[in-house]
Amino acid sequence: MKISIFTHMTNPEKRNDPWKESLNCYRDFCDELVIVGENWPEEFKWDYIGKVFQEGFEKCSGDWAINMSIDHIFHEDDILRLRKVLEKHSDSPAVAFPQHQIFTPDRYHLQTKLCVAINKNKFPHVIFNGGNDLCLPTLNNMRLLPENMPNSYIPLWNYDKVFGTKESISLDRARFARAWYEQFNSWGVFGGPTPDAAFDAWLKLIKSRYKRHVIKLNIDQHPKYIRDKLNQIDENQFGFDAFGLKNITKSSFSDILRGKRYEFQQLVTKNKI
Repeated sequence: MKISIFTHMTNPEKRNDPWKESLNCYRDFCDELVIVGENWPEEFKWDYIGKVFQEGFEKCSGDWAINMSIDHIFHEDDILRLRKVLEKHSDSPAVAFPQHQIFTPDRYHLQTKLCVAINKNKFPHVIFNGGNDLCLPTLNNMRLLPENMPNSYIPLWNYDKVFGTKESISLDRARFARAWYEQFNSWGVFGGPTPDAAFDAWLKLIKSRYKRHVIKLNIDQHPKYIRDKLNQIDENQFGFDAFGLKNITKSSFSDILRGKRYEFQQLVTKNKI
């Protein structure tokens, strides 16, 4: 069985993406690494995202093609488990992965599950054009929904914006805001076209989500690929204290209970595969 990983990045240093760390991780997990998106334009239309994903998928020659955002990383403990999972579900069009959303390195939240592993050998006609974002995988015009696919129980560690500064985040979110408006004629959750408007809308979103980050972590529990970078975060970067939110955010009892349930589930399923 051949595993391909495709990822997408443009100006990763400018965007403060952990691209070197991510690529080091991907090389350990796959037999083929495909990189696309290098020429992503500054101004784009939202459906361009799905087209970039499609390019990456089509360039993969493996039996399985795994779509990894450049801020997503696997844990080294899951190298063998990944292959076992994909072998076990060789007749499924996709496999779902839980996404561990990280804002500050001392805690995380299960944000969602994503169908990032696509069985290209048996289902080569998957298209990345589904969902409200127009970039989720579909087969025969039907979305490959995580709840309908096997669960890998292998986390995707998501470090989106952890290493960003207010400037880099503001500029990036404004780009995506303009792309969303160009596609949908609405600002949605992006706030507006300017860096300030986009940043304010993003921070409002972060405030609503950070209170759910109740499962505790220490640096040694993170994937080995990212630990040094986490240890070097400075006060200008979002991951330092979530721009001040770390010291003022209070979690509800239901948030804590939900986190404890998931933490217990992780322990139970750790050796499931």
